[in-house]
Amino acid sequence: MPLLHVDNLTMAFRGPPLLDGVSCSIDSRERISLVGRNGCGKTTFMRIIAGQQTPDHGQLRLANGAKVAYLPQDVPASLQGLVRDCVVAGIEMVRADNDHAVEDWEIERRLDPLLGDMQLDPNADVASLSSGTKRRVLLARALIAQPDMLLLDEPTNHLDIDSIAWLEDYLLRWPGTLLFVTHDRAFLRRLATRILEVDRGHLFDWECDYDTFLTRKEAALAAEEKQNALFDKRLAEEEAWIRQGIKARRTRNEGRVRALKALRTERTERRDRQGTAKLDIQSANRSGQLVIEAKEISFAYPGRKICEDFSTTIMRGDKIGIVGPNGAGKTTLLKLLLGQLKPQTGSVRLGTNLEIAYFDQLRDRLDPEATVEQNVGEGNSTVEVGGRGRHVLGYLQDFLFSPDRARTLVKFLSGGERNRVLLAKLFAKPANLLVLDEPTNDLDTETLELLESQLVAFGGTVIVVSHDREFLNNLTSSLLVFEPEGLREYVGGYDDWRALAAKRQAGGGNSAKRESSTKVESHQAARPAKLSYNEKRELEKMPALIEKLEAQAEELHTLMADPSFYSKPAGVIAQRSAEVTKIDADLREAYARWEALAERE
Repeated sequence: MPLLHVDNLTMAFRGPPLLDGVSCSIDSRERISLVGRNGCGKTTFMRIIAGQQTPDHGQLRLANGAKVAYLPQDVPASLQGLVRDCVVAGIEMVRADNDHAVEDWEIERRLDPLLGDMQLDPNADVASLSSGTKRRVLLARALIAQPDMLLLDEPTNHLDIDSIAWLEDYLLRWPGTLLFVTHDRAFLRRLATRILEVDRGHLFDWECDYDTFLTRKEAALAAEEKQNALFDKRLAEEEAWIRQGIKARRTRNEGRVRALKALRTERTERRDRQGTAKLDIQSANRSGQLVIEAKEISFAYPGRKICEDFSTTIMRGDKIGIVGPNGAGKTTLLKLLLGQLKPQTGSVRLGTNLEIAYFDQLRDRLDPEATVEQNVGEGNSTVEVGGRGRHVLGYLQDFLFSPDRARTLVKFLSGGERNRVLLAKLFAKPANLLVLDEPTNDLDTETLELLESQLVAFGGTVIVVSHDREFLNNLTSSLLVFEPEGLREYVGGYDDWRALAAKRQAGGGNSAKRESSTKVESHQAARPAKLSYNEKRELEKMPALIEKLEAQAEELHTLMADPSFYSKPAGVIAQRSAEVTKIDADLREAYARWEALAERE
């Protein structure tokens, strides 16, 4: 007998059913990923299995003595008190076909090794813990009852990369059954042996891993599109026939009329697949070549160092990732680089013509008591996109919000929908520097991959804080990493950093440390003599010279971007092209000279 059998389950709120007569069986020790678009009903399905929600129709049958525990997507406000008490409360929070009292001695026997595995202090106050550590408390609370089936809703949210790797290893060793929802593609690939997909009210069972599912799903969608096109063509032909006149309604044609009515009914009941969000990042005027220069900056809170003598230079078009444990100071580093927080030593210089768009981790820029339309429009009925006005409701449809959904208060939206609101608000304004703090949380895979591709193609500069390993690999050109030894800069993505870190560890530390040290450290090893008087004067004049060259380059690039420019005589085109080449060369030379002088200052 299966561990869990779901039979003809139906659940609807407003609109079409989220679950429309779905059925499936789940066996012991399976690791199943539940996938689907934001708002399709994944969380609802898990809450029904956990016994926290009652379906409209259908039933669930658990195997005799089986227990189910649920890890919710968000940390509940009720999670308060000591870690020990919060974890023990999980004994009473499992769904089971019958209840068995657990003796106090048995609870203590389970508690100590579990808290040790989770690296939790039993006497710590939960309110003082980071979001990632609270997620560990929730996981321990779910596991204390020793469930046969564990339901995990976005378990990697708010976890840092080391914690995600730890969770993967723990769940791979765990002997029970897993059903989980996640946006983390690396996590999904490593754990899932079976895929259940919720799509337009139906539950599709794919007996395969995630990569095989993607291939099969693409073929299935292509076949569905072809079948729908043939159906619509037949319906159109029958509609044309019925409009021919009275002869179509003669007795001998009554069967054809009835068939047409059946076709109309079938088309009305067909639920078309939800479209893909149209994320279009508006590029502002180009920033200067230099975006941010941080020089030997240091900053610390009482008892906690964020960075010390750290230097980096971010140029136009760079894609920078920031990685580190929870609480390491990633958001503080963002504020330092953006000039919102002054370093205690060192200096930060911002480039020219910067237009910054900021995506905050806690979504504080959204008013929960206002509608989606009001948050994005900011009191206006239109937004300017691509140089032209668009009605807010029309613009929000690009982000998969119907007019009715756009008039919903933000506080009633799912986590993924809130993310899409913030992206819509962010991309409604032109920018040449995007600062994104955990942008991938709660997004469905399709929207996440579209955001990823848009950021890769974006001509401006991107600084992103993320724990999504695949996202970092596909997007970033370099990483700023908080390590035990301090903040360091690495070229490449997540895998490149891990490979170099492993090489350093295998080499005993010293030689690899020299390999991976920042540019500033290598320059400091052989710093040239101090500047002369004339060189100091030259250094003072360099910013004005660079700004002048950048303005000239911007003017020429704008002129040559106009299609009508190329209707001019060939001599004029050649002259302007030569000017652009010379100015770009002068700019590179000026930056090289400025950097050389600045390092000796």
